[in-house]
Amino acid sequence: MSSNRPDIIRDFERVPAHIVAQAAQLQPAILADVAGRRGAVDGRIKALRPRMKLAGTALTVEVRPGDNLMIHAAIAMAKPGDVLVIDGKGDQTSALMGTIMMTACKQLGIAGVVMDGACRDSIEIDEMDYPVFSVGTNPNGPTKNIGGRIGHPVSIGGVTVHAGDFVIADGDGVVVVEREKIEELLPLAAKKVKDEAARIAAIKTGDTAAKWLDAALRTAGVLKEGETL
Repeated sequence: MSSNRPDIIRDFERVPAHIVAQAAQLQPAILADVAGRRGAVDGRIKALRPRMKLAGTALTVEVRPGDNLMIHAAIAMAKPGDVLVIDGKGDQTSALMGTIMMTACKQLGIAGVVMDGACRDSIEIDEMDYPVFSVGTNPNGPTKNIGGRIGHPVSIGGVTVHAGDFVIADGDGVVVVEREKIEELLPLAAKKVKDEAARIAAIKTGDTAAKWLDAALRTAGVLKEGETL
């Protein structure tokens, strides 16, 4: 059955700016944990440089491998704080973006780029300190000929991303949280940060024993009932 949805969806609900600001203070790992250990993109999509970080609302783009026509269109319609999330089909035979496009993104206030594809001009992007997460680099340039979609759900690194979802990334990788869920996860994330800080402090005083370990080993059948390490 054919769909009447346009290839470009211009209007969609975004995560409110104050929620983005709060969530951006957290590590992606914390949000992935409180989201049920889900939403983390495959590790092959990683920061161009380990120090890079981003947080914002997903503007999704689907392209044919090696063609960036729809990325140019997405840049033209993006709002400040958006993160370009590009389904480039994992292709590494040519770059989808380079310095010129990244400079435009930075100038427009786009929060960063996550792409299941390759980029180029990595040294210049590093020098401009713009956050880019990709599967790698390739000097080959893209074509600009083939249509695609903007604002539709995409799949990158095994995770489905909808336009408007919350995206956060650092040296560990990329995490996506559904727009409808991110606000309710913030109190859980704050508690986890507090609990982990307390546990680290306890370890530093010599309390290194994992008190849950013996019970978990018994449940897994490694230890017998009443047996300890």
